[in-house]
Amino acid sequence: MDTVQLKVFLEVVKQGSFAAAARRLELDPSAVTRAIAALEATLQARLFNRTTRRLALTEAGTAFFEQAAPALEQLERAADEARSSNQATGLVRITMSAGFGQHVLLPLLPELHRLHPGIEIELQLTEAVLDLVKGETDIALRLGSSADGSLVGLPLRPMRYRVYASPAYLKANGRPRVPADLAICDCLRFAQSAYRDVWTFRDPQGSAEAVSVKGWLSATTALALHRAALDGLGPVMLADLLVQEDAARGRLVDLFPQHEVSAGELPTSVWLLYASRSFVPRRVRAVVDFLRERLGQ
Repeated sequence: MDTVQLKVFLEVVKQGSFAAAARRLELDPSAVTRAIAALEATLQARLFNRTTRRLALTEAGTAFFEQAAPALEQLERAADEARSSNQATGLVRITMSAGFGQHVLLPLLPELHRLHPGIEIELQLTEAVLDLVKGETDIALRLGSSADGSLVGLPLRPMRYRVYASPAYLKANGRPRVPADLAICDCLRFAQSAYRDVWTFRDPQGSAEAVSVKGWLSATTALALHRAALDGLGPVMLADLLVQEDAARGRLVDLFPQHEVSAGELPTSVWLLYASRSFVPRRVRAVVDFLRERLGQ
């Protein structure tokens, strides 16, 4: 049986459509259609019920999928172990927010490439949550774990949040003395409703204070808010990992260094996630181990 046709079949099932499978496999849609037709001819069975709106496995397709998926995984495991070189090779896709990728991950890539020159890295810098189970990506770095049992979640390091402003903003508007002073400032806020209206401060003694914040500018990415803060547009709440260089060089000022701050249920740890499978390719294992070592506590 043609293993290429088998891989196409499994990808169609994962993605839920021929078109999505073609994009994922970087094939022409007609090639996916031909592969499925050839596989159905070999098996002498119809694998999918197809309409203009819906794609579903037939009874024969379901039975074949349940047997074929572990069989292909076993073939991939055997091929991975049989390679003469111990060098990890192949493409690994890593997804994370643009801000985290630019400030935290990109500086690590030269060392990763030196250790594993056979691995290709594709960075998927997006705020969207890509599906690891469907194969949209291999590894995710996210601020918060996942309750999804289909994923392996590894905590890497805590994420601390602070409120920063530029020296230019403070010169023009004065420096807030206490967190409650932010209520009359034009604050730079995350656009998500759960994070935008209230910042909660906790002092060294553990006392919490909720401050209602407002402002004319909000954004969906930390990278945009970081840029706006550097341009003097207002105070902003950001993770210290993203602004530590600017804080060290005086381009941003930590307004309340004795306080920890959060917004809503904003997560406070960086997690590494990958799909929970009995077989994890060597190339993915190599990158997971590297990130755990470099980004762990």
